[in-house]
Amino acid sequence: MLSWRMCLPLSALLTACGGGGGGGSSGTSGGGTPLPPAPPPAALTLALAPFASNLSSPTFLTAPAGDARQFIVERAGRILVMQGGSLLAQPFLDLRSVTDAAGEGGLLSMAFDPGYATNGRFYVYRTNANHDIVVERYAVSADPNRADASSALTIIQIPHPTYINHFGGLVAFGPDGYLYLGTGDGGSEGDPNGNAQNLASLLGKLLRLDVSSASSALPYRIPSTNPNLGQADVRPEIWANGLRNPWRFTFDADKLYIADVGQDQREEIDLAPASQGGLNYGWKVMEGSTCYQAASCNRSGLALPVLEYSHADPGSPCAITGGFVYRGSAIPELAGRYFYSDYCAGFVRSFLASGLAVSEQRDWNIAKPGQVQSFGRDGQGELYVLTANGIWKIVKGQ
Repeated sequence: MLSWRMCLPLSALLTACGGGGGGGSSGTSGGGTPLPPAPPPAALTLALAPFASNLSSPTFLTAPAGDARQFIVERAGRILVMQGGSLLAQPFLDLRSVTDAAGEGGLLSMAFDPGYATNGRFYVYRTNANHDIVVERYAVSADPNRADASSALTIIQIPHPTYINHFGGLVAFGPDGYLYLGTGDGGSEGDPNGNAQNLASLLGKLLRLDVSSASSALPYRIPSTNPNLGQADVRPEIWANGLRNPWRFTFDADKLYIADVGQDQREEIDLAPASQGGLNYGWKVMEGSTCYQAASCNRSGLALPVLEYSHADPGSPCAITGGFVYRGSAIPELAGRYFYSDYCAGFVRSFLASGLAVSEQRDWNIAKPGQVQSFGRDGQGELYVLTANGIWKIVKGQ
């Protein structure tokens, strides 16, 4: 059974536990409180329609807002373009020569600049031959289906010594226009180097960077509202800490959703106001809402998950795969629902967040497509499920 906490320690930021307006509301009550979207009809079913096949371990799918194409990231280092239902022969960008895919590494995601329509810039998150995390900026060429490989600018390079797992993997822009990246704790089991709770380390963190004026001399600036700015022996890039392996996170309106992969027992989803920095999500003091390797622990000041599930649940789940909030038009009944899966169990589930409270949990009982590596979202807000060799689009069932 799924379990969740209806109040986080950070709920004091709101007028009441679960208070605050949720995105995608469809009206107000007599007292002016936003109403959540109407629940989808019980008869509504979903299915996975085959979208792309013969791929080499796709890790991400995205597109600039409103763009009819889909950009598909392959772990080995290529970004492919899907146009009109067909993969173009030439990749958008080929980084295989500088990408190392050992362990959990590789080319793991990309993000289009909010101003892509005018500046042509996008960002990639990959690992190199030293197993360092590398975030780079590129620009599109005169051909809209080809990037300019010579335009590479390294934004940040984070050493990741010893282990080849827990690289994190997502780079994304927040609603504030800043660039966020989620880094893993450095690997192995139990965070042996204590990175997630160490504010002098960039591992096991959510980082927030201002790349609006990036150059080779100054690839990023620290936003003035970052929580650790000016503190001694603390990295000012840190937005949040206490994460184990935040493979996927997403922003939706005023909310931040983080799907953080657990150790041996629990998988979790964290939810916070998008504007609230400085949160500690607990690892390795906690695994989910339980103490890690201790009968008791100090939970004070920790932001506990709003939803978690156990490895002992049916279907043998093992590692959460976070997705996105549905904002497409093809299935309007799904508006505002956050979708997620599990690498081993392969389910497709959703929930609705009102403020910081979780409701309307639903397992869509879709036939398992394989090991779910990631979700994708196109320029129209439609959602996709990615497995090792194929991509499926979430559609209405028959």
